[in-house]
Amino acid sequence: MGDRTLDVTAIFDEHRKLLLAVAYRILGEWSEAEDVVQDAYLRWRDVEHAEVENPRAFLVQVTTRLSIDRLRSARSRRETYVGEWLPEPVLTGPAGADGVMELDVADRVAQNDAVSLAMLVVLEALSPLERAVFVLREAFDFSYAEIASMLERTEPAVRQLAKRARDHVERRRTRFETDRKVQREVTEKFMTAAANGRVDELLQLLAPDVELRGDGGGVMRAPRRPIVGADKVARFLRGGLTKEPYASMLQASQLYLAEINGVFGVVAVYHDAPVAAFACEIVDGRIVRIDAVVNPAKLNAVRSVAEVGIPLSPRE
Repeated sequence: MGDRTLDVTAIFDEHRKLLLAVAYRILGEWSEAEDVVQDAYLRWRDVEHAEVENPRAFLVQVTTRLSIDRLRSARSRRETYVGEWLPEPVLTGPAGADGVMELDVADRVAQNDAVSLAMLVVLEALSPLERAVFVLREAFDFSYAEIASMLERTEPAVRQLAKRARDHVERRRTRFETDRKVQREVTEKFMTAAANGRVDELLQLLAPDVELRGDGGGVMRAPRRPIVGADKVARFLRGGLTKEPYASMLQASQLYLAEINGVFGVVAVYHDAPVAAFACEIVDGRIVRIDAVVNPAKLNAVRSVAEVGIPLSPRE
Protein backbone atom coordinates (compact mmCIF):
# COMPACT_ATOMS: atom_id res chain seq x y z
CA MET A 1 0.00 0.00 0.00
CA GLY A 2 2.88 2.34 0.85
CA ASP A 3 4.50 1.88 -2.57
CA ARG A 4 1.19 2.46 -4.33
CA THR A 5 0.60 5.70 -2.38
CA LEU A 6 4.12 6.87 -3.22
CA ASP A 7 3.58 6.19 -6.92
CA VAL A 8 0.24 7.99 -6.95
CA THR A 9 1.74 11.02 -5.23
CA ALA A 10 4.78 11.01 -7.49
CA ILE A 11 2.61 11.00 -10.60
CA PHE A 12 0.58 13.90 -9.26
CA ASP A 13 3.67 15.89 -8.28
CA GLU A 14 5.00 15.46 -11.81
CA HIS A 15 2.02 17.49 -13.07
CA ARG A 16 1.54 19.86 -10.13
CA LYS A 17 3.13 22.92 -11.79
CA LEU A 18 0.98 22.48 -14.89
CA LEU A 19 -2.17 22.16 -12.78
CA LEU A 20 -1.32 25.29 -10.78
CA ALA A 21 -0.70 27.21 -14.00
CA VAL A 22 -4.03 26.09 -15.48
CA ALA A 23 -6.01 26.86 -12.32
CA TYR A 24 -4.37 30.25 -11.83
CA ARG A 25 -5.11 31.40 -15.37
CA ILE A 26 -8.74 30.36 -15.07
CA LEU A 27 -9.22 31.88 -11.60
CA GLY A 28 -6.80 34.81 -11.45
CA GLU A 29 -6.23 33.99 -7.78
CA TRP A 30 -3.16 32.06 -6.64
CA SER A 31 -4.59 31.06 -3.26
CA GLU A 32 -7.72 29.67 -4.94
CA ALA A 33 -5.57 27.87 -7.51
CA GLU A 34 -3.62 26.16 -4.71
CA ASP A 35 -6.88 25.04 -3.10
CA VAL A 36 -8.13 23.68 -6.43
CA VAL A 37 -4.95 21.69 -6.97
CA GLN A 38 -5.21 20.24 -3.46
CA ASP A 39 -8.80 19.20 -4.19
CA ALA A 40 -7.63 17.68 -7.47
CA TYR A 41 -5.06 15.63 -5.57
CA LEU A 42 -7.74 14.26 -3.23
CA ARG A 43 -9.81 13.16 -6.20
CA TRP A 44 -6.76 11.67 -7.89
CA ARG A 45 -5.85 9.78 -4.73
CA ASP A 46 -9.27 8.13 -4.53
CA VAL A 47 -9.78 7.28 -8.20
CA GLU A 48 -9.32 3.78 -9.64
CA HIS A 49 -5.93 4.42 -11.24
CA ALA A 50 -5.93 1.31 -13.40
CA GLU A 51 -8.82 2.85 -15.35
CA VAL A 52 -6.98 6.12 -16.06
CA GLU A 53 -5.25 5.83 -19.42
CA ASN A 54 -3.75 9.34 -19.46
CA PRO A 55 -3.00 10.80 -15.99
CA ARG A 56 -2.04 14.22 -17.43
CA ALA A 57 -5.32 14.62 -19.30
CA PHE A 58 -7.32 13.31 -16.35
CA LEU A 59 -5.66 15.71 -13.88
CA VAL A 60 -6.07 18.72 -16.18
CA GLN A 61 -9.72 17.78 -16.66
CA VAL A 62 -10.36 17.56 -12.92
CA THR A 63 -8.47 20.80 -12.26
CA THR A 64 -10.31 22.65 -15.03
CA ARG A 65 -13.74 21.56 -13.85
CA LEU A 66 -12.96 22.46 -10.24
CA SER A 67 -11.64 25.84 -11.39
CA ILE A 68 -14.79 26.56 -13.42
CA ASP A 69 -16.96 25.78 -10.37
CA ARG A 70 -14.85 28.05 -8.16
CA LEU A 71 -14.86 30.85 -10.72
CA ARG A 72 -18.64 30.80 -10.89
CA SER A 73 -18.92 31.32 -7.15
CA ALA A 74 -16.08 33.86 -7.14
CA ARG A 75 -17.86 36.06 -9.69
CA SER A 76 -20.57 36.99 -7.20
CA ARG A 77 -17.96 37.91 -4.56
CA ARG A 78 -16.07 40.09 -7.02
CA GLU A 79 -19.24 42.05 -7.79
CA THR A 80 -19.24 43.38 -4.21
CA TYR A 81 -15.45 43.84 -4.00
CA VAL A 82 -14.42 47.24 -2.65
CA GLY A 83 -12.75 49.24 -5.41
CA GLU A 84 -10.94 47.80 -8.43
CA TRP A 85 -10.46 44.02 -8.50
CA LEU A 86 -7.09 42.83 -9.82
CA PRO A 87 -5.73 39.28 -10.05
CA GLU A 88 -3.27 38.11 -7.43
CA PRO A 89 0.26 38.85 -8.69
CA VAL A 90 2.66 35.92 -8.94
CA LEU A 91 6.39 35.69 -9.47
CA THR A 92 7.28 34.18 -12.84
CA GLY A 93 11.03 34.43 -12.49
CA PRO A 94 13.90 31.97 -12.39
CA ALA A 95 12.92 28.31 -12.59
CA GLY A 96 13.46 26.28 -9.47
CA ALA A 97 12.68 28.96 -6.89
CA ASP A 98 10.06 28.12 -4.28
CA GLY A 99 6.86 30.10 -4.70
CA VAL A 100 7.61 30.94 -8.32
CA MET A 101 5.27 29.86 -11.09
CA GLU A 102 7.67 28.53 -13.68
CA LEU A 103 7.10 29.24 -17.34
CA ASP A 104 9.09 26.25 -18.55
CA VAL A 105 7.69 26.10 -22.07
CA ALA A 106 9.26 26.72 -25.47
CA ASP A 107 7.50 29.99 -26.28
CA ARG A 108 8.13 32.06 -23.17
CA VAL A 109 6.95 35.31 -24.74
CA ALA A 110 3.53 33.86 -25.53
CA GLN A 111 3.27 32.43 -22.02
CA ASN A 112 4.18 35.78 -20.47
CA ASP A 113 1.42 37.46 -22.44
CA ALA A 114 -1.08 34.78 -21.40
CA VAL A 115 -0.34 35.28 -17.69
CA SER A 116 0.04 39.08 -17.59
CA LEU A 117 -2.22 40.91 -15.14
CA ALA A 118 -3.68 42.89 -18.04
CA MET A 119 -4.58 39.69 -19.87
CA LEU A 120 -6.13 38.13 -16.77
CA VAL A 121 -8.29 41.24 -16.37
CA VAL A 122 -9.43 40.89 -20.00
CA LEU A 123 -10.34 37.26 -19.33
CA GLU A 124 -12.65 38.39 -16.51
CA ALA A 125 -15.20 39.44 -19.15
CA LEU A 126 -15.46 35.89 -20.50
CA SER A 127 -17.86 33.28 -19.18
CA PRO A 128 -16.18 30.63 -17.01
CA LEU A 129 -16.52 28.09 -19.82
CA GLU A 130 -15.12 30.47 -22.46
CA ARG A 131 -12.23 31.32 -20.17
CA ALA A 132 -11.37 27.68 -19.55
CA VAL A 133 -11.45 26.90 -23.28
CA PHE A 134 -9.29 29.93 -24.08
CA VAL A 135 -6.72 29.03 -21.41
CA LEU A 136 -6.46 25.38 -22.42
CA ARG A 137 -6.22 26.19 -26.12
CA GLU A 138 -4.17 29.40 -26.24
CA ALA A 139 -1.90 29.02 -23.21
CA PHE A 140 -1.39 25.25 -23.18
CA ASP A 141 -2.12 24.22 -26.77
CA PHE A 142 -4.55 21.42 -26.00
CA SER A 143 -6.41 20.27 -29.11
CA TYR A 144 -10.10 21.02 -29.57
CA ALA A 145 -10.79 17.30 -29.29
CA GLU A 146 -8.92 17.09 -25.97
CA ILE A 147 -10.76 20.11 -24.58
CA ALA A 148 -14.10 18.75 -25.75
CA SER A 149 -13.41 15.51 -23.89
CA MET A 150 -12.35 17.34 -20.72
CA LEU A 151 -15.44 19.54 -20.68
CA GLU A 152 -17.86 16.94 -22.04
CA ARG A 153 -18.81 19.18 -24.95
CA THR A 154 -18.84 18.52 -28.67
CA GLU A 155 -15.82 19.63 -30.65
CA PRO A 156 -17.85 22.14 -32.75
CA ALA A 157 -19.19 23.67 -29.52
CA VAL A 158 -15.66 24.03 -28.15
CA ARG A 159 -14.47 25.65 -31.38
CA GLN A 160 -17.31 28.14 -31.13
CA LEU A 161 -16.46 28.95 -27.51
CA ALA A 162 -12.80 29.37 -28.45
CA LYS A 163 -13.64 31.74 -31.32
CA ARG A 164 -15.86 33.93 -29.15
CA ALA A 165 -13.19 34.11 -26.47
CA ARG A 166 -10.37 34.78 -28.94
CA ASP A 167 -12.33 37.54 -30.69
CA HIS A 168 -13.01 39.24 -27.37
CA VAL A 169 -9.39 39.02 -26.28
CA GLU A 170 -7.99 40.26 -29.60
CA ARG A 171 -10.17 43.38 -29.44
CA ARG A 172 -8.73 44.28 -26.04
CA ARG A 173 -5.22 42.82 -26.12
CA THR A 174 -2.17 45.11 -26.17
CA ARG A 175 1.12 43.78 -27.49
CA PHE A 176 3.69 44.67 -24.88
CA GLU A 177 7.43 45.23 -25.04
CA THR A 178 9.31 41.93 -25.25
CA ASP A 179 12.85 43.34 -24.96
CA ARG A 180 13.89 42.35 -21.44
CA LYS A 181 16.59 45.02 -21.20
CA VAL A 182 14.12 47.78 -22.08
CA GLN A 183 11.55 46.38 -19.62
CA ARG A 184 14.07 46.39 -16.81
CA GLU A 185 15.55 49.84 -17.51
CA VAL A 186 12.17 51.56 -17.78
CA THR A 187 10.82 49.84 -14.66
CA GLU A 188 13.86 50.83 -12.59
CA LYS A 189 13.67 54.45 -13.80
CA PHE A 190 9.95 54.50 -13.05
CA MET A 191 10.44 53.31 -9.46
CA THR A 192 13.22 55.84 -8.82
CA ALA A 193 11.12 58.71 -10.16
CA ALA A 194 8.00 57.59 -8.28
CA ALA A 195 9.79 57.02 -4.96
CA ASN A 196 11.33 60.49 -5.15
CA GLY A 197 8.20 62.27 -6.38
CA ARG A 198 9.74 63.49 -9.64
CA VAL A 199 6.77 64.32 -11.83
CA ASP A 200 8.85 65.53 -14.80
CA GLU A 201 10.78 62.25 -14.94
CA LEU A 202 7.60 60.23 -14.59
CA LEU A 203 6.03 62.11 -17.52
CA GLN A 204 8.97 61.10 -19.71
CA LEU A 205 8.43 57.42 -18.85
CA LEU A 206 4.64 57.31 -19.10
CA ALA A 207 2.72 56.96 -22.35
CA PRO A 208 0.17 59.78 -22.89
CA ASP A 209 -2.76 57.38 -22.36
CA VAL A 210 -1.16 55.35 -19.56
CA GLU A 211 -3.62 53.63 -17.22
CA LEU A 212 -3.07 52.95 -13.53
CA ARG A 213 -5.20 50.44 -11.66
CA GLY A 214 -4.95 49.91 -7.92
CA ASP A 215 -6.31 47.15 -5.71
CA GLY A 216 -6.52 47.81 -1.99
CA GLY A 217 -9.54 45.61 -1.31
CA GLY A 218 -10.96 48.23 1.02
CA VAL A 219 -8.10 47.50 3.43
CA MET A 220 -5.41 49.80 2.04
CA ARG A 221 -5.85 53.12 0.27
CA ALA A 222 -5.99 52.72 -3.52
CA PRO A 223 -7.85 54.39 -6.39
CA ARG A 224 -11.40 53.04 -6.69
CA ARG A 225 -11.36 53.52 -10.47
CA PRO A 226 -8.64 53.43 -13.14
CA ILE A 227 -6.63 56.64 -13.51
CA VAL A 228 -5.93 57.49 -17.15
CA GLY A 229 -3.45 59.96 -18.61
CA ALA A 230 0.23 60.63 -17.96
CA ASP A 231 -0.25 63.84 -15.98
CA LYS A 232 -2.99 62.40 -13.74
CA VAL A 233 -1.04 59.20 -13.10
CA ALA A 234 2.22 61.04 -12.35
CA ARG A 235 0.56 63.40 -9.90
CA PHE A 236 -1.38 60.61 -8.24
CA LEU A 237 1.84 58.66 -7.70
CA ARG A 238 3.59 61.70 -6.31
CA GLY A 239 0.75 62.42 -3.92
CA GLY A 240 0.09 58.80 -3.01
CA LEU A 241 3.64 57.63 -2.39
CA THR A 242 4.76 60.73 -0.52
CA LYS A 243 1.82 60.73 1.92
CA GLU A 244 0.98 58.43 4.80
CA PRO A 245 0.70 55.52 5.25
CA TYR A 246 2.81 54.81 2.18
CA ALA A 247 5.54 57.41 2.75
CA SER A 248 6.78 55.85 6.01
CA MET A 249 6.12 52.34 4.81
CA LEU A 250 8.11 52.74 1.59
CA GLN A 251 10.89 54.59 3.38
CA ALA A 252 11.39 51.57 5.65
CA SER A 253 10.76 48.97 2.96
CA GLN A 254 13.22 47.00 0.85
CA LEU A 255 12.29 47.22 -2.80
CA TYR A 256 12.93 44.33 -5.17
CA LEU A 257 12.92 44.30 -8.94
CA ALA A 258 11.24 41.07 -9.99
CA GLU A 259 9.37 39.42 -12.82
CA ILE A 260 5.69 39.68 -11.96
CA ASN A 261 3.24 37.90 -14.24
CA GLY A 262 5.71 37.87 -17.09
CA VAL A 263 6.85 41.51 -16.94
CA PHE A 264 9.27 43.42 -14.76
CA GLY A 265 7.79 44.99 -11.67
CA VAL A 266 8.65 45.99 -8.12
CA VAL A 267 7.69 44.42 -4.79
CA ALA A 268 8.00 46.40 -1.55
CA VAL A 269 8.79 44.31 1.54
CA TYR A 270 8.13 45.82 4.97
CA HIS A 271 9.08 43.92 8.14
CA ASP A 272 9.64 40.75 6.06
CA ALA A 273 6.17 40.90 4.48
CA PRO A 274 5.24 42.19 1.01
CA VAL A 275 3.09 45.33 1.21
CA ALA A 276 2.86 46.32 -2.46
CA ALA A 277 3.45 44.89 -5.91
CA PHE A 278 3.71 47.06 -9.03
CA ALA A 279 3.68 45.50 -12.51
CA CYS A 280 4.50 47.75 -15.48
CA GLU A 281 3.38 47.05 -19.05
CA ILE A 282 5.63 48.79 -21.59
CA VAL A 283 5.27 49.60 -25.28
CA ASP A 284 8.04 51.28 -27.30
CA GLY A 285 9.98 52.17 -24.17
CA ARG A 286 7.08 53.86 -22.34
CA ILE A 287 4.73 52.56 -19.66
CA VAL A 288 1.18 52.04 -20.91
CA ARG A 289 -0.25 50.32 -17.83
CA ILE A 290 0.58 50.07 -14.13
CA ASP A 291 -1.11 47.52 -11.89
CA ALA A 292 -0.61 48.26 -8.20
CA VAL A 293 -1.75 45.61 -5.72
CA VAL A 294 -1.64 46.67 -2.07
CA ASN A 295 -4.34 44.41 -0.64
CA PRO A 296 -2.37 42.28 1.89
CA ALA A 297 -4.56 39.24 1.19
CA LYS A 298 -3.38 39.21 -2.42
CA LEU A 299 0.38 39.32 -1.85
CA ASN A 300 1.09 35.82 -0.55
CA ALA A 301 2.38 34.60 -3.93
CA VAL A 302 5.16 37.24 -3.97
CA ARG A 303 6.50 36.45 -0.49
CA SER A 304 9.60 34.74 -1.88
CA VAL A 305 10.68 37.86 -3.79
CA ALA A 306 13.81 38.25 -1.65
CA GLU A 307 15.03 34.91 -3.02
CA VAL A 308 14.55 35.73 -6.71
CA GLY A 309 14.36 39.53 -6.93
CA ILE A 310 17.07 42.17 -7.31
CA PRO A 311 17.35 44.64 -4.39
CA LEU A 312 16.79 48.28 -5.39
CA SER A 313 17.72 51.52 -3.68
CA PRO A 314 15.80 54.15 -5.65
CA ARG A 315 15.23 56.57 -2.78
CA GLU A 316 17.56 59.55 -2.51
